[in-house]
Amino acid sequence: MEDYSAFVPDVHFEKIPIRNLVSNQTYQRNLSIAHIQKTAENFDVHQINPVKVSRRGGINYVFNGQHTIEIVAAVSGSRDTPVWCMVYDGMGYTEEADTFAKQQKFVKPLMPYEIFMANIEAGNDDQILIKSLVESYQLRISSSKGPNCVCAISTVESIYHRYGLNTLDRALRLCVASWEGDPDSLTANMIKGAALLITAYGDSLRDDLFQEKVGKFSSREISRSARERKMGSMGYAEVMLAAYNKKTRYPLRWSQLHELQSQRICAAEADGGGDDAVGEEATPINAGSD
Repeated sequence: MEDYSAFVPDVHFEKIPIRNLVSNQTYQRNLSIAHIQKTAENFDVHQINPVKVSRRGGINYVFNGQHTIEIVAAVSGSRDTPVWCMVYDGMGYTEEADTFAKQQKFVKPLMPYEIFMANIEAGNDDQILIKSLVESYQLRISSSKGPNCVCAISTVESIYHRYGLNTLDRALRLCVASWEGDPDSLTANMIKGAALLITAYGDSLRDDLFQEKVGKFSSREISRSARERKMGSMGYAEVMLAAYNKKTRYPLRWSQLHELQSQRICAAEADGGGDDAVGEEATPINAGSD
């Protein structure tokens, strides 16, 4: 009989109350209260993984799963709540630390496209609605860049959740009408730049003028000018606005776009993150007169 012991960890599983677990080892990262709260608000028991525990001297030291136990404790309201633990006997402190350090080294994270398609298979309404909207413009959700391919999955979902379906719909419509599915027109920054203009100006932004004035420049020209500004999606929005306003009798006010950017920065700081900086008025793309 073949010996497979080298490929199977020598562990056993136990249900252990959270109060009997210790997770204050020096090698562990600090607990993220924001992560615990957010996950607790969206708790799904099927997403709870077994906690990895090293039993030394009769004490259960958690070396993988410290956030898991805090999330379960927060949701259940009790540290008497048990969690499934994968218990290792005989590990020393340095071996625990080494295992903790290497545990994510060779793990391949899920890509946004893979997560999105899994949500489609699960029948989740938001992703099904987004996919239907994308396909209504003869586009398709894709894992790679190409003609008529939307591979900026995270951006599309972010616009949907932050600004709503109508804004996402209009942003896609502007991009498709202006650049007809060109791969460079369906990048994250291009779609988000259009969404920022829509959010800042609403109905004051005319779709026909956008197509005429902004669509006059290739998506590659827009991207090149925007990258020079080094401002992410806001740089794209500024370049589009400069093109839109060029030789327009009633130009859109720059202050409205910058006010929106200030709101985004405040919101990002409140969440503990950063955002694009606010720059000066963009210089229109130099491609001759109208």
